[in-house]
Amino acid sequence: MNDCILLDAGSGGRATRRLIRDLFLRHFHNPSLEAGNDAALLPRPDLRLAMSTDSHTVHPLFFPGGDIGRLAVCGTVNDVAMLGARPRWLSAAFIIEEGLEYGVLEDVVRSMAQTATACAVEIVTGDTKVVPKGACDRLFVTTTGLGEVLADPAPSGNRAQPGDAIIISGPIGAHGLAVLGARSPLPFLSGIASDCAPVHHLVPALLEAVGSDGALHVLRDPTRGGLATAVNEIAEQSGVSCLLDEASIPVDEAVQGGCAVLGLDPLYLGNEGCLICLAPENLAQAAIDALRGRGCSLAARIGAVLPLDASAAGQVRLRTRLGGQRLLPMLESDPLPRIC
Repeated sequence: MNDCILLDAGSGGRATRRLIRDLFLRHFHNPSLEAGNDAALLPRPDLRLAMSTDSHTVHPLFFPGGDIGRLAVCGTVNDVAMLGARPRWLSAAFIIEEGLEYGVLEDVVRSMAQTATACAVEIVTGDTKVVPKGACDRLFVTTTGLGEVLADPAPSGNRAQPGDAIIISGPIGAHGLAVLGARSPLPFLSGIASDCAPVHHLVPALLEAVGSDGALHVLRDPTRGGLATAVNEIAEQSGVSCLLDEASIPVDEAVQGGCAVLGLDPLYLGNEGCLICLAPENLAQAAIDALRGRGCSLAARIGAVLPLDASAAGQVRLRTRLGGQRLLPMLESDPLPRIC
């Protein structure tokens, strides 16, 4: 075994097979993957399936609270879950820069395997490419997920309705600042860890609390672009307007302080371990109680979908701590590049 990944590991020949056999199969072992095909034959084709795919290019590869491997699994598991689905299978594709240390890659793969096991999903197929030095930044990971849909109709960004409460499962902004702190020696960010975690286990609890027959209108994980962008996307998809209450949005003190020093707004920072849900106002407390019962102690109602107004469709407003209101637009440009 070499200490670094060499270009011939992407040749498709013996070196590629060794990398797959000695590293990926060792950590991701399951019958579908061990069959050695270029695709996986999945059981129970009668399932209603949700599917998502995402590429992960975070820099640095390791950061407080997570790494690119954990991020890749959690990100795709969470995206599948946002359609009211139970994630079941993942694919994983790796673009590896020539010269990447074998031990670094194994640490990432091990983290992916541990996270997948914790999420009760299998990584059943994948691909590996090694590119010349300088052609990518160390390691890029693309994951695709499939899951069994539990709700009918499934929650969707175009199903927000006037009178819905907007609920978040926990504090925002930690992931963005944790990645920034890993890049730069900023002492005031040293205690901030990413919230990188799977949230799929919250979905069955929410469905049990509000019903699986469509009352859970929207689920969304506010990753890149943060809470503000995610709510804008929902408002645009559904043709509604929303009002968020700044004082109700949970933000850890350290995150709030770091944002104040850096001139950042936590509403636009990426998250990797919380979700937004929209449900009728009369079911809001049941949804919050369900989230808190699953460990989300700071779950809160943070706003509402307003009565229909064609002139305001797609808009999001923020009620500030001072009692005024201002438009809360979608993020225009990323203040923290490559956080996921």
